[in-house]
Amino acid sequence: METLKILTVDDEAGIRLGVRRVLRDFKVSFPFHEDDFDYKIIDAETGEQAIEIIDSQEIDIVLLDNRLPGIEGIEVLEYIKKQNKDLAVMMITSYASIDVAVKATTNGAFNFMPKPFTQQELKTAIESITKHLFLKRMTCKMTDEGKNIRFKFLSVLSHELKSPINAIEGYLQIMKDKQVGSDIESYEKMIDRSLDRIKGMRQLIMDMLDFTRIESGVKNRNIQTVDIVEIARVAVDSVQPIAKQNDVKIHTDFPDELLVKVDSAEIEIILNNLLSNAAKYNKEQGDLFFSIKTSENQYVIKVEDTGIGMSDDEQSRLFQEFMRAKNESTKNISGTGLGLSIMKKIIDLNQGTVEVQSKRGEGTIFTVVMPII
Repeated sequence: METLKILTVDDEAGIRLGVRRVLRDFKVSFPFHEDDFDYKIIDAETGEQAIEIIDSQEIDIVLLDNRLPGIEGIEVLEYIKKQNKDLAVMMITSYASIDVAVKATTNGAFNFMPKPFTQQELKTAIESITKHLFLKRMTCKMTDEGKNIRFKFLSVLSHELKSPINAIEGYLQIMKDKQVGSDIESYEKMIDRSLDRIKGMRQLIMDMLDFTRIESGVKNRNIQTVDIVEIARVAVDSVQPIAKQNDVKIHTDFPDELLVKVDSAEIEIILNNLLSNAAKYNKEQGDLFFSIKTSENQYVIKVEDTGIGMSDDEQSRLFQEFMRAKNESTKNISGTGLGLSIMKKIIDLNQGTVEVQSKRGEGTIFTVVMPII
């Protein structure tokens, strides 16, 4: 249950009492909100009292009469607008005029309710203003979060792309000026490094696109029956070049076949991230153990390496966006810092779990448990 505070500002005691009595046990439900809304009623007899209450408490809805002793309701409304208060105002008055209506609308009043009003009219008006306030706050929240995410993404993207672009530009300038001669073989190492940089930039862009699609819910899922073991074998083949580069031996333990209903692209992302990390962060002449087993109505994916491992602090931040372990052992290992975050979101999407066991200098074990559907 979520409680909204309603401030009734009226010099007529009967109106204040009536509002309190009608809304005392009143509740509003909303399809997009898990809990019902109920209300706590606060009273004010004058505009001055209303302003004191608004300044000292978090008020959600104001039922505001215009004809008040002292300052009028319109002046209270103007004050609320100037203070940029996050609340909704409904004017309740017997003396509404075109001039008052224009001023009230200009200063952000949600609507008018003329006196006298029935219980049902009050309940209908409160339900309407509650839903308006909820949607307004949700829109502001999503807008603010969207701005923060876009700023963070653009900042990271520009930072991560700047270094490889500068490196490629430098290599191209060396080749253009023929600084190490006219023989193309003299530039092969520069060309290979440039291609590696381009590959890294492409991976960063693809990871960020995957991340934003999952975060926004835009990604279309293609759930169908697939053989997880077949996907696993392809993933092993894909990571072999990295493993051979580091002289890492891959050991597999799979059943002949395991049919489950999943999005095959999502499983590929999970396995590719686990295996590529286990190969990249392994030691030379290390081992990589990859198994898939079933347990009751679940299948368990385990990837273990004999690599550099992680500290407790690194493990605690492992699935955060753009998190990359930075130490002497990882300084020459490329990555976007998004892969494991994307993997975790996909596992959550499939009602699965992932656990990590790691010790610095001894290796890491990832265990993913997914339901068999």
